[in-house]
Parts: sequence; structure tokens; C-alpha cells
Amino acid sequence: MAQKHIKAFIGTSIIVNRLSYLLEKANIHAIIKDHVASGQLAGFGALSNSVELFILNTDLEKANTIINNFQKEISE
Repeated sequence: MAQKHIKAFIGTSIIVNRLSYLLEKANIHAIIKDHVASGQLAGFGALSNSVELFILNTDLEKANTIINNFQKEISE
């Protein structure tokens, strides 16, 4: 199976950075694409929920457990 990055989560910067930290602790490398910061640098705005987290498709199964637990934690 070829490795490629897939979008695993979208949220605010604080939420996405926390999830990225949890994934990194489990040795799952994550890439954060922050459209809010990019928009500010370019001179236009973006929605505050425009931060995306990408992981490798080969890590998806392992990451799903962490993501689901994190979503339960933040919804409480």
C-alpha cells in the first residue's frame, strides 16, 4: 500500500495542536495545515475552524482510537 497523507481532523488551532501532541506521543507523525495563520499572512481571513490535521493512511487505524477518545474528552 502506498503511503499518503489523509485529513484526519479539522478544528481550532488549540484543539488540533493538542490532538497532534497526543498522536506524537503514540509515534504517529501529524502535519498541521493552519489556514487561519496563512490567511492572516496573506491579508485575508479564514474561519477559526480552518486548521486541518493530516496523518499517513498507514497510521489511520491506530490513530482512530486516539482521535475518538479525544473527541469524547472535548465534548464533555
